[in-house]
Amino acid sequence: MARLPAPGSVIVPDWHESAEGKEYLACILRKNRRRVFGLLERPVLPPPVAIDTASYKIFVSGKSGVGKTALVAKLAGLEVPVVHHETTGIQTTVVFWPAKLQASDRVVMFRFEFWDCGESALKKFDHMLPACQEKTDAFLFLFSFTDRASFEDLPGQLARVAGEAPGVVRMVIGSKFDQYMHTDVPERDLTAFRQAWELPLLRVKSVPGRRLADGRTLDGRAGLADIAHMLNGLAEQLWHQDQVAAGLLPNPPEDPPS
Repeated sequence: MARLPAPGSVIVPDWHESAEGKEYLACILRKNRRRVFGLLERPVLPPPVAIDTASYKIFVSGKSGVGKTALVAKLAGLEVPVVHHETTGIQTTVVFWPAKLQASDRVVMFRFEFWDCGESALKKFDHMLPACQEKTDAFLFLFSFTDRASFEDLPGQLARVAGEAPGVVRMVIGSKFDQYMHTDVPERDLTAFRQAWELPLLRVKSVPGRRLADGRTLDGRAGLADIAHMLNGLAEQLWHQDQVAAGLLPNPPEDPPS
């Protein structure tokens, strides 16, 4: 399997916390609240800070109840559902994220279009999975730290969903990490999985987002700080994949079989 870029080697990890980064983040915030963008909308930047946009389609896969919809809501700065409801059909959500490239100091606006489909719908309608797979740039595979079966289902998910797209970015996300004291997935199993599959593995908490002073409105800037590592990690993998595909970076040799 081709070697992945080292974390922080493509995207400047803490740039969003700098004065320059906050200037760019202002275009996806309004009065400290996250802006919601439709499929045809995009952030408006002043002419002096206009930047290129890189767009990607991302399919979120995992067993029912692992937190796929909650993850997308958190990434988009929306309220996380308190009660689980099976997603009916396919839901798409657009998230914008500005990031600075390590190699060139260039800022790029990443546009992530997340596709979320309920497990029941995938099983019931044969056209759902092909629609989610078509022209997909990345697959996010979710498991829950409180659901051992969802972790054990990952190899099957990887083969079934992304088996015919070996060159597409694949990342694994462990949800409900804040409930780690009650985990059904110990660290030794995560280590063994990483060694076997050589995929990026990130963790996300399921706690509700922080609020503004009114106690009701989500704090958009604090919410971005909570999920910046995920958006940067996704941007890093996708940008590196594009650079290799365009011949701008050498394709790392595959490791010899052991």
